[in-house]
Amino acid sequence: MSMHFDAPRTYKNFIAGKEQPSLSGKTFNSTNPTTGSSWGDFALSAADDVDLAVKSAHQAFRGPWGAMSPTQRGKLITAWGEKIAQNARLIGSIESTQNGKLLAEMQLQATISEDWLRYFGGLADKIEGSVIPLARQSVFNYTLREPIGVIAVITAWNSPTFLNIMAAAPALAAGNTIVLKPSEVTSASAIELAKLAVEVGIPEGVINVVTGLRDTGEALVDHPRVAKISFVGSVPAGREIGARAGRRLITSTLELGGKSPNIVFEDADLDLAEVGVLAGIFAAAGQTCVAGSRAYIHESVYDKLVDRLIIRANQIKLGDPLLADSQMGPVATKAQLEKDESMVARAIESGAELLAGGERRKVADFPNGFFFAPTILHKADSNNPIIANEVFGPVLAITPFKKDEEVLELANDSEFGLAAGVWTRDIRRGHLMARALQAGTVWINCYRALAFNSPFGGYKSSGTGRNNGIESINQYLQTKSVWCELGTVAQDPFILKA
Repeated sequence: MSMHFDAPRTYKNFIAGKEQPSLSGKTFNSTNPTTGSSWGDFALSAADDVDLAVKSAHQAFRGPWGAMSPTQRGKLITAWGEKIAQNARLIGSIESTQNGKLLAEMQLQATISEDWLRYFGGLADKIEGSVIPLARQSVFNYTLREPIGVIAVITAWNSPTFLNIMAAAPALAAGNTIVLKPSEVTSASAIELAKLAVEVGIPEGVINVVTGLRDTGEALVDHPRVAKISFVGSVPAGREIGARAGRRLITSTLELGGKSPNIVFEDADLDLAEVGVLAGIFAAAGQTCVAGSRAYIHESVYDKLVDRLIIRANQIKLGDPLLADSQMGPVATKAQLEKDESMVARAIESGAELLAGGERRKVADFPNGFFFAPTILHKADSNNPIIANEVFGPVLAITPFKKDEEVLELANDSEFGLAAGVWTRDIRRGHLMARALQAGTVWINCYRALAFNSPFGGYKSSGTGRNNGIESINQYLQTKSVWCELGTVAQDPFILKA
């Protein structure tokens, strides 16, 4: 198979263990951002397609999946992870040719999905209730931790498999079933994942995939049998989804945008900090919610480090993301490319100074590719739109600072609070900054580290709830309190039994 998938492919929905075209027969097209040509066609799902998928998930929840022992569910979830890892290169290639990120990163994310599914598969039979000691000794009171039902999973295009698994793993381990609506930019890998689940014996209907545009997602969010929503995407979309969920009195886990500060103090190891700042923004072409897009550098090392960053940024090799020697691929869509251009232009109009990049790049063999040069700006004050708004592209804004209190105020002066980086040799300062920074994840002398057993999520407008770790599985469970009178003496029904 050509890794570029030169011949356009066709994908259908995956409902009740089978591929199915949309009921209308309509499709939409996906573009390869490296070549600028068509990648393939996908089912354009409407409300009736979503209804089929949700009903399929509900039947599986009430039927074979719900009846299965937690231990058996856990074994199947673990086997699914092994199967995904075995197909990591195919999945990574699909994603790399759909979103432009490096094959090495996309393949790695598919490979380590096995770790996530093994962890949550292991938790499946460790969900326990408790016995409550009551004042009234004749009453036996205990709790059950039960699944919620059908979970709607709506994910972004930047790390499709990884984000899908981060939501699906705890949801399934808790005993729920899912309907997944992937981004229209990267729809293919979700369908491949669902096929692999059936191959390892996960019952039909446990994992369903409907592809489509915004209307598809809205139909899924509003479906009356959807009991919870897990969403990764923009802040405006997250606000709308959270509001719709709230009106239906169901919960939502929202992983939204970021404008993460990466802070370099005067005593930092500059070799480590240089790599961390560059990797934090350019390693994924800025197409990550935790991108360290605001770098604050102490004035005493500012000029030295900035010079190094400019040199390295200009040396980054843009190219085919499937090739090992490419250091950065294209951005995912033409719209994102245009957004990168316009936001850099607005930043300069508002007083920022361009130090590197700032423009589209032509790459040999790919004249129609969506390539944007690694970009560095400085002299952007706190009112500059490049400081306040998420770009989701390879654009870094750098600012000098003098004192710890000053940089803390600058770092926290954002509607976002997803992540932050701190670079210092002073262990006391590092941990004090970690406490004071308003972010769900703080990295000290590292950046972009994640683990299946460490919770991840945002403060403020960066979202609600947590992925990863035991904390995440609890969000896919509900607690039932069971009371049983063991005594034989009749009680007055109008007296509260406490």
